Amino acid sequence: MDQDSERARFVDAHWAALVQRVKMVMPIVDELRSGGMMEWEPNCKIRAANTNQEKMRELYEVLHSGGDKVKSAFYSQLEKHESCLFRALGKSTLLLAYIPYACELCTVNTCTFTGNIAQTAEALIESLNKYKKWIQREYEYVTEYNSLPGEYVLLSERYTQPLIIMRHREKGEREEEMCSVGESFQQLLISRNNVDKDSSILDALFCVDNKGISPCSVILQGNSGNGKSFTAQKSMLDWASGNLHREEFDCLFHLKCKELNHISGEQSLAELLSHNSNLTSDQISQILQKSPEKILILIDGFDEFRFSHSDTSNMPKLSHVSEKAPPEASLKALLRGHILSESFLLVTTRSTATKTLGSLLKHPQRFTEIIGFSEKEVEEYFQRFFQNEELFRKAFECVKANETLITACSIPVICWIICTVMRERFSDGADVTSGLETTTSIYVDFVSTLLEHHCQGLSQPVPILLRSLGQLAERGMLEKQVLFEEKSMHETLSNPAGSPFLCKFLFKRRICQETMFSFMHLSFQEFFTALYFISLAERDFLDKLTERFHSQTQSYLALYLDEKYGCPEPHFLPVIQFLCGLSHKEVSSSLEETLNLSVHSFVRAQLEEWILHVSASRDYNFLPFILHCLYELHEKEFVQKAMEAWQELDMSWDPLSRMDCWALLYCLDCCPLFRSLKLNFGAEELKMLQPVLCRTPELELTVQNFSDTDVADLLSALGEGKRLRELRLNSSCLSDESVQQVLNALHKQKNVGGLQIAVKSISADTAHVITDFLQTKARWEEISLRTDDAESLCSSLRLFSFEGKLVLNVVKWCSGLQNEPSLSEIILKCPHSKASSINIKSFLQSFHSVNCITDESADFDRQVNALLSQLPSVSGLSAINLSVPVLTETWASRILFLVESCPRLAVISSEIHGGIKVKCHF
Repeated sequence: MDQDSERARFVDAHWAALVQRVKMVMPIVDELRSGGMMEWEPNCKIRAANTNQEKMRELYEVLHSGGDKVKSAFYSQLEKHESCLFRALGKSTLLLAYIPYACELCTVNTCTFTGNIAQTAEALIESLNKYKKWIQREYEYVTEYNSLPGEYVLLSERYTQPLIIMRHREKGEREEEMCSVGESFQQLLISRNNVDKDSSILDALFCVDNKGISPCSVILQGNSGNGKSFTAQKSMLDWASGNLHREEFDCLFHLKCKELNHISGEQSLAELLSHNSNLTSDQISQILQKSPEKILILIDGFDEFRFSHSDTSNMPKLSHVSEKAPPEASLKALLRGHILSESFLLVTTRSTATKTLGSLLKHPQRFTEIIGFSEKEVEEYFQRFFQNEELFRKAFECVKANETLITACSIPVICWIICTVMRERFSDGADVTSGLETTTSIYVDFVSTLLEHHCQGLSQPVPILLRSLGQLAERGMLEKQVLFEEKSMHETLSNPAGSPFLCKFLFKRRICQETMFSFMHLSFQEFFTALYFISLAERDFLDKLTERFHSQTQSYLALYLDEKYGCPEPHFLPVIQFLCGLSHKEVSSSLEETLNLSVHSFVRAQLEEWILHVSASRDYNFLPFILHCLYELHEKEFVQKAMEAWQELDMSWDPLSRMDCWALLYCLDCCPLFRSLKLNFGAEELKMLQPVLCRTPELELTVQNFSDTDVADLLSALGEGKRLRELRLNSSCLSDESVQQVLNALHKQKNVGGLQIAVKSISADTAHVITDFLQTKARWEEISLRTDDAESLCSSLRLFSFEGKLVLNVVKWCSGLQNEPSLSEIILKCPHSKASSINIKSFLQSFHSVNCITDESADFDRQVNALLSQLPSVSGLSAINLSVPVLTETWASRILFLVESCPRLAVISSEIHGGIKVKCHF
């Protein structure tokens, strides 16, 4: 049926209502007239009519005689001028399919024909509208796993559209995703996504592909907890609320496979669909028969349907929606297209059932897969969940800091677990800086959730399943393998497809298909390895640890530890960390309660013994890992015992991650009397670490990406009366005001070692700030300022102590757009007591003036002389170093001038560009 015919049927079906309710008759008539759809004479008759109803009746004569084309034009103008009425009536072409059905019910009396059609169509509109309202009411809310009776939340507060890929991934892509964490993992997910988030899921899944094919069946694959059912629910709600852009689907039905398992006896497809509808099976049957090409059926949880293993050849061959049969027969007939062959299907399933589904499903098919959340979607989920900006931001920043958790949050159900746990902590008044108690606790909650809600009909007890999964995980860890061939799976698992923790993949291999399995991510493989270890007897557990701590592939760290303890292989470290987390008293109690697994005391004892030995060795290379283990153990008394050896913590070689800072903060909170810290961290972590820094008497800090906005946090962290060995503010761009504030803070410390700051510019004001500091602060070792500003007085300004003297070092760097400086560096040396005799401001201004001109300039000699004439005023000046392009006769005479003018000058040297050095001693 073409568009004009469909629109004409709409007009006919709604004519009775249109006569009574259209107000903008004449604007519509004028448009029809100007479009050549109406002659002058009927136009005059319409205008002469007294009421809108009379005008509409006159207009019907024009529409009737003009046929479908004129009715289609009227349809367009109705939509334009009577948009509210148009929407109220609904433009569903599904109902138009009922006009032939209505004709069969009408008598041949032409006087009543139109009225009967309108009444029948209006009744169907009312029925469909009630169905949509029912969907809106029923699907607007969700019941959560931990909801009490009568509790619910809005779907809009939980649903965030996940990333979806519309193709099968290659084997290498799977391995890359499995082994990536943090930022690299996020980038991979974003690069895989195919679905525009500005469009609805259904609009994207059923769009025409690059070959011009639109699928009639779509497989939506996703791991357990990835949001398949939520996506189906959201699609139903979008349709009922009018939020779909596509017009292909006039009616949606929802078939839940989990519910089909509980239906006994024989039922027709219409009866099965009525279980999730307020329509009767008769109404559904009529809709399915009259307009099957406009129907979309969502089949949710195909993997959960329990197919019989008996001979299916005796099952009835269905061809009609009203034929009664076992649910399995009706489902297969629908999937294969034996009934409703023209309808559309969207089927959600776990990967373990995709191959079976693909063999049953009618064509053309499209494969799609939910790959979860990127960091952006995780942030959106947290915001929807908390509905409070402060709590959302605290929770999200806490999780973002943990590479393992932010990666695991690609699974939506883990987002829900974390948000639920953190909301409870907030409501209990817990300090947000304590973060989540442990990463391991979240993984335990995840396993418990999947076993309870995504694992119906297990063929073996939970402890045996978990042990089998653990054996598989350990094998992968030993072989550094994340993908497992199907034929090897049965060595450890009797039914790998029945486990909600495994994913099944199909790959092309030469001319065949290859089936492989994996855990959801490498971190889950590591976790299940730890679960397996705690299930072992004491001797077996110790043997496993010994193997991993003394293997031939262990790292160089073993050189620092004795033969008894050794050190774990690098790739095995996360397993040790999970073992520590499982030994946490609350986690082990939860494990026993929910999974019937006990953590024996020897597990904790052995781990604690190893941690104490490593701590006693004071191997700083192992320190971050030890802190993470202590954080997972979460036992204050033991943390204090382990940290006794680390009275001075040196973690300055590499910037700490935010999670490193969480672990450090927890451990130092357990040990409030810590003496000395050497840390390297980002400015973002400054506020978090502030309480620890405030109470530590001796500090050496390197702060990355420091800016003016971070100065207040730094000042609070420094406090007063500290021994500040070194303060490096890297990748910063501080203003003179901020430099002044930092220097003022240094005045309040017992002593100051070095200060290194990147600044916006070294100006006259900067020089003034430095001069004030030199005149008022007695004890310091180095001040170093540097800038990339080409207009600055200099590029680097350093003041430091050397051989008991004060050294002033001024440098001008040559950028790619500048000529080589005429005087690139000056170094002066004088007694500390004479520092106040150096007019730094005037000196820098003269240095800058020299480098603004070339030695060919007429002003060059004047500027150089002005600079050098300041040097004799520096009391006790004992050494000068000049870096010049070429040592000319003129420069030689200038050096001679300095020798004669500075009575205490002992050394003067010149470094000529090109590496030649000339040094004179007096």
